Amino acid sequence: MYRLIALGLGYLLGGIQTAILYGRLQGIEIREHGSGNAGATNTLRVLGKKAALIVFIGDVLKAAAAVMIAKLLFPDTSLLAGLYAGIGAIIGHSYPLFFKFKGGKGIAVTVGTIYFIDIRIALIVSLIFVISAWTTRIVSSSSLLLTGFIPILLYVFYKGSPNIVEIVSLGVVIAGITAYRHKENIARLLNGTESKLGSKK
Repeated sequence: MYRLIALGLGYLLGGIQTAILYGRLQGIEIREHGSGNAGATNTLRVLGKKAALIVFIGDVLKAAAAVMIAKLLFPDTSLLAGLYAGIGAIIGHSYPLFFKFKGGKGIAVTVGTIYFIDIRIALIVSLIFVISAWTTRIVSSSSLLLTGFIPILLYVFYKGSPNIVEIVSLGVVIAGITAYRHKENIARLLNGTESKLGSKK
């Protein structure tokens, strides 16, 4: 039961669309500009660095809130509860109930989830992302690397847990959601037409 509660809690909090709400305050519908995604990367392209930072922080905080509340509600299964809440937040961000199920790709929400699940894993995947983004200037491939390492690192740090199969499986789900949400980016990466930071959509 705690799994469903944590998942539902995460979904509702994840559905708070920072990019859409901030964009509307600026008089625009963010999903009608740039890539059409309601996330920090598209906000950066459309509204600039300050707006992107605000959206990124907002998306991180809603995931953090979901994870922390779930862990407080279910202290005996805090790791699993936090993971389910985080996955719920990622899904809610990607397919928000109150915004016609059209949201962002969930990377900032994933970052917020992992930082409040395990700071060690968060720091490692953040470093991987920064190095990749710095060298390639491609956010999508860097995001895929970030999430791809999550199940690997969950195994490394929790391989002694009796719930290790479920823990790693949830990490795979997070990576899988990212891959699915980036399927068009993956196609562009394969044919060499993916946008780089600093380029115009």
